[in-house]
Amino acid sequence: MKFYGEEMLNNKIVLEDNFTFDYATMLGNGRIQENDFTAISDRIAAAVQGVNKMRATGYVEGHLSKDGAPEPVYFTRLPYLENGNPNDRDSLAALQRLTVYAREKVDVVVFLGVGGSYLGNKVLFDIFCGEGWNNLSREERRDYPYVFFAGNNMDPRQCMQFMKQIANIARNVEPKSDRFTVLLVPISKSGTTLETLTALSYFYEACSRNILINTEVAVVTDLQDKVASPLYVLAKEEGWLAFDIKEGIGGRFSVLHNPGLVTAAVIGLDIEELLRGAREMDRACQSSDWQQNPALLNACLKYIAAEKYQCDIEVFMGYGMCLKSLGEWYVQLLAESLGKRKDRANRTVFYGRTPVAAVGSTDMHAQTQQHQDGRRDKVIQFLHVENFMYDIHLGNPFPHMQEFAKYSGLSLKHALDIALNANREALDNDGRFSALYSLPALNEFYIGQILYFLMLSIAYEGELANVDAYDQPGVEAYKKIMKRELVK
Repeated sequence: MKFYGEEMLNNKIVLEDNFTFDYATMLGNGRIQENDFTAISDRIAAAVQGVNKMRATGYVEGHLSKDGAPEPVYFTRLPYLENGNPNDRDSLAALQRLTVYAREKVDVVVFLGVGGSYLGNKVLFDIFCGEGWNNLSREERRDYPYVFFAGNNMDPRQCMQFMKQIANIARNVEPKSDRFTVLLVPISKSGTTLETLTALSYFYEACSRNILINTEVAVVTDLQDKVASPLYVLAKEEGWLAFDIKEGIGGRFSVLHNPGLVTAAVIGLDIEELLRGAREMDRACQSSDWQQNPALLNACLKYIAAEKYQCDIEVFMGYGMCLKSLGEWYVQLLAESLGKRKDRANRTVFYGRTPVAAVGSTDMHAQTQQHQDGRRDKVIQFLHVENFMYDIHLGNPFPHMQEFAKYSGLSLKHALDIALNANREALDNDGRFSALYSLPALNEFYIGQILYFLMLSIAYEGELANVDAYDQPGVEAYKKIMKRELVK
């Protein structure tokens, strides 16, 4: 990958494929200066060394398993379909077979997962299918199944309402084969996740009781015998389809591995393009020079803003409702990776920003008042899409009303762009911190790019802060209490 040098002069990085990172509004009077980078040059060098070591060996300093042994981190290998990597040609072929099976035989798919086993899947579904997917005809869905996401909350009302919808579909829609088929897809690396197992229990039993429904299951879990994942054991006993979650892939980094790619397969995405986008981004982020490595630069800017300028909150604000889930996925990525009490020298640091998901233009009417006039403790991260898949040009249904007439002919996408630019300019005029990621289009290639860019940025920042970005010890406190109460 190459950068267009002219764009670098304008505090903007543009990749050859036109992925853009505009960070001009992170810089200037009262904001980040060039000497701020000089002041952390040793940390930058150490961060580059740490990530390069991870790429080369799969290991990160201080990242240990529960038994104290070094634990690998392989997410940087996900874009490369090679033998020995988490994704290879055999795993891709298995996913492609799932695509064919889902299209030809499966009427409804219910994904059962929480955290990283849910959020990345929802990103792919929302961007490429949209919230109206289950209201489309079979032809409009191109024979792909109805899709539900459960197991992301132990909410009995949600479970019951989803089951009622599935039963209604089974009653009123002609099945693809002899019987109406519901495929349940529980996703849990350990196979012990409470939300996943309770959801599987409920939906399997409820579907099995319905005489119209043929219930099938495909598990996504750790398939190594030494782990003895309950889902793996059950899959072997029942003869269910099973997809592996390979060693070294944590939940929040798994969207480009089987936990996320099963959703990509079921809705017919081009998985190779998704991984190619991630691969091209990885190749663009190889330089040890922060000015030539977009993920390293992004990490440095966020680290400096937090440590020197007290920006303790990061708002991820995509413009378009289909990007809401991407912001929610990023919330987990940032919170679990960087929210750490201790650094790797065992010093108490309480590192990490509070992440907030926002949607433009919706949250310009909710959060922007705080962004613009509240405490100067935030970085607003905008996500822009140049060419949406859809647009609407308004007519003039009320010609006698001037308030409506002035919008005749208006493109809603153009209005959305104006809203983003106005928000960004207003923040900049007040010296507030913000930056802009821009994608040329919403397709598999660019979604692969942005997902990988954000994961790699977090990896670099973990090294800058000298914290383990791949564990989450803080969640053990509530888990212990829950386990104690559940067995009473």
